[in-house]
Amino acid sequence: MTLPRSLQGRLLALVLATVSVVWLAASAFSWWEAQHELDELLDGHLAQAASLLVVQRAHESDDDDERVDAPILHRYGPKVAFQVWHEGRLSLRSSNAPAEPMARTRRGFETVSMNGEPWRVFATTGAKRDIQVYVAEQLESRNSILHGMLGGLLGPMLIALPLMALLLWWAVRRGLVPLHRIGLAIAQREPRALQPIAADAAGENMPSELAPLVGALNGLFERIATMLDSERRFTADAAHELRTPIAAIRAQAQVAQGAGGDEAGRQHALAATLTACDRATRLVEQLLTLARLESSADGPGDAVDLSHVAREVLAELAPAALARGQAIELEADAAVPMRGSATLLSVLVRNLADNALRYSPDGARIVVTVGRQEGRPALTVEDSGSGLSDAQQQRLGERFFRVLGTAAAGSGLGWSIVRRIAAVHRAAVTTGRSVSLGGLSVRVAFAA
Repeated sequence: MTLPRSLQGRLLALVLATVSVVWLAASAFSWWEAQHELDELLDGHLAQAASLLVVQRAHESDDDDERVDAPILHRYGPKVAFQVWHEGRLSLRSSNAPAEPMARTRRGFETVSMNGEPWRVFATTGAKRDIQVYVAEQLESRNSILHGMLGGLLGPMLIALPLMALLLWWAVRRGLVPLHRIGLAIAQREPRALQPIAADAAGENMPSELAPLVGALNGLFERIATMLDSERRFTADAAHELRTPIAAIRAQAQVAQGAGGDEAGRQHALAATLTACDRATRLVEQLLTLARLESSADGPGDAVDLSHVAREVLAELAPAALARGQAIELEADAAVPMRGSATLLSVLVRNLADNALRYSPDGARIVVTVGRQEGRPALTVEDSGSGLSDAQQQRLGERFFRVLGTAAAGSGLGWSIVRRIAAVHRAAVTTGRSVSLGGLSVRVAFAA
């Protein structure tokens, strides 16, 4: 059976189909039960009539051998017949009974055919004299009684079925009114409207079945609103942060343009322009990385060696450290397997190590440790710089937050990227002061 597409049509079709099947089953059972009970009742009547004939004939005289045909006194008389045999001779019968015995059996019930019609016959014998009695009833009369009885019962039910279908349609439609109201409320909302659906949107009392749906929709609206607010804030902050390198590039270009014959001044302005371009390039790359991380919701699931990732990243950063006379060291186990994304983990290690290099003075020492702590993969980056105060550590991770007084160029997005990658890998990031080096210590503990 193909169900309608509408919920109301489906409910109505399923309820009507169920009611119809139950009604048909109940009608068939009622028919069978009525027919069985009717047969039992009428068979009892036949047996009772036969017993009366036996008793009556047993008290008659022995010399009464004349055959008597009983008259038909009722309009249902032709449907009933009887015979009384005495000493092998037919002594009494109804006018519609044949001259020969109506059944082969001498005791009990038998269904026979007389004049092309089926008859139900009961046979019995007398106890004192040679008396044989047959009482018969036409089966058509039983069917007529059954049809008349069940017609009065099933007829009103047949009339009531369409009425019940109409009432069911009204009840289902009435019951689905809250769902229609919520659908209308959602359809009439403005595209930018993200406020929760009101509790009375479905009417005075919201059905319990609709509460999870409305709650899920309100949760979805809340997440969308949070995401849009985050995107607006991110766009505004990024636009504000990009003004600085762009303005610097423009200013240095104007200086180079107005330098005239001052070749040293022009070269200095061009070098500053390139520095501002590099800063803008790094800022754009970080913004793109952060945007990709914001849109990723699923956690990584590849097998990764954290030690191998750290070695590759530090090998790339080693030339920059040597240029400033800094020492960058890696203390790692032979292999630290874990589940994660090699690309994202490379970005995380690069950001932490690059921050340590940028914000540490020339000749500083940076130590990166990779291993297992308490059964969990862990990464620790320490430096010998001046470190950060507790208040500054608490603000790490805020977008575009930078520690004042540092000469290194940056946008403060590195920490936002680190925290987002850590969240994707279900890792905890903690900061403190390095016991051995005295500077900042950053520890990333991944899930076991």
